[in-house]
Amino acid sequence: MKPDFSKGLLPAVIVDDLTGDVLMVAYMNETAYQKTMETGQTWFYSRSRQELWHKGATSGNYQSVQSVFLDCDGDTILVRVNPKGPACHTGKRSCFFYKETGEGKKEEQKENGIEDIFDQVITEIQNRKAFRVENSYTNYLFDKGIDKIGKKVIEEAGEVVIAAKNNNKQEVVNEVSDLLYHSLVLLAEQGVSLDAVKEELDRRTNKKGNSKGDRPEIENW
Repeated sequence: MKPDFSKGLLPAVIVDDLTGDVLMVAYMNETAYQKTMETGQTWFYSRSRQELWHKGATSGNYQSVQSVFLDCDGDTILVRVNPKGPACHTGKRSCFFYKETGEGKKEEQKENGIEDIFDQVITEIQNRKAFRVENSYTNYLFDKGIDKIGKKVIEEAGEVVIAAKNNNKQEVVNEVSDLLYHSLVLLAEQGVSLDAVKEELDRRTNKKGNSKGDRPEIENW
């Protein structure tokens, strides 16, 4: 199935492949679609300027295409991407940061909230995996590979225990943060999504009765 451009431009919904967040909606003509498929980065057609535009060509906020889907009629395109930087021209991560509250009112949603910090960190890690940044510690870890990353996870886990033995709460916070970061790097190196971990934790949380599996002490919360 191919997109149906017989009636003109088609809306393209751009979604963060890691978090599932809708980043933006733009329009594609057939040329923009072909360039998107050929280059692996998003291209659109500007209705105001009446010309093609390559997302990130000016800002550097490229979107690396992970997969492309069409709806049942072939007249809407869904593109899952790995974004390098914000999608919105305002500098926001997503163009959808206003919440409608009724009676014509809207309130700006706070970005970078604690509730999605893990998604933000894994997104940054994936960006480092896809795009090299000079003097990046994350790039250094990816270059060294799983042996170095695994060693750091073990090292940080030990430091968490030492911090707890020292009864130092801030030290515990610092070391657990280091452990979580290196664990997220390990997930990215292994090609395992954070969503997969969330789904497993959700499965364990909602499991009924006693577990007879391999990890009963973990699953019987």
